[in-house]
Amino acid sequence: MIDAATIVAALGSGALIGLILGLVGGGGSILAVPLLVYVVGVKSPHLAIGTAAVAVALNAASGLVGHHRAGTVKWPCALVFAGTGALGAALGAELGKATDGARLLALFGGMMVIVGLSMLRKRRSPEDPDVRLRPATAGHLLPRLVPAGLVVGGLAGFFGIGGGFLIVPALILATGMPLRNAIGTSLVVVTTLGLTTAASYALSGQVDWWLVAILLAGGIVGSLAGIALGKRLAGARRPLEVGFAAMVMAVGVYVVMRGI
Repeated sequence: MIDAATIVAALGSGALIGLILGLVGGGGSILAVPLLVYVVGVKSPHLAIGTAAVAVALNAASGLVGHHRAGTVKWPCALVFAGTGALGAALGAELGKATDGARLLALFGGMMVIVGLSMLRKRRSPEDPDVRLRPATAGHLLPRLVPAGLVVGGLAGFFGIGGGFLIVPALILATGMPLRNAIGTSLVVVTTLGLTTAASYALSGQVDWWLVAILLAGGIVGSLAGIALGKRLAGARRPLEVGFAAMVMAVGVYVVMRGI
């Protein structure tokens, strides 16, 4: 049975992840594993990764419903990216489970630093709002979507993350779709990769289902607060992203030091 202190820590961690998702539109899932290990007190890095993967997948699925209704999801591109990404995630998850826990955390922290640095860059690329995957464009889009899906999926599976911060720029780079479409489309991929990673860890008994439920409860509250706060701070989106990037890098350095 989970004690009261653990419940409070898990609720707070879920709320923080939801708050970040509501404020900056992504990236909250990368904090899930460090929060589970260092705040909630999950002893096994592999159990933390499996639990985080389930929570991330369910959060993404709930967000996908709204984006589908808004018409922002490019489904053909999403399904190709998700299909190849699922293969990469399955392979990455098996490799992650076979990696020593301390080494896995150190690698995870290193990736957090790299991701934080990448967030500081302003991405500028030509947009194509009408991009669609069809026979006429398959020869141009598939050679970009397939390898991008495999690589991003492999990283997501290995580290047990949703990978939205990787998927969104990868989709924009591969197809030229606008950011709004890339965010909506990415949720299909995040859901698929999260479920693939979660299934792999669940079959190995590396998921704490009580913690999943508590994280989701906290995440719902945090998301509502983040969305409301985000509307008030709409003009300060870039400073928020820079601040979040700095926090990700700081946590990454801490995780690396603890991991080694």
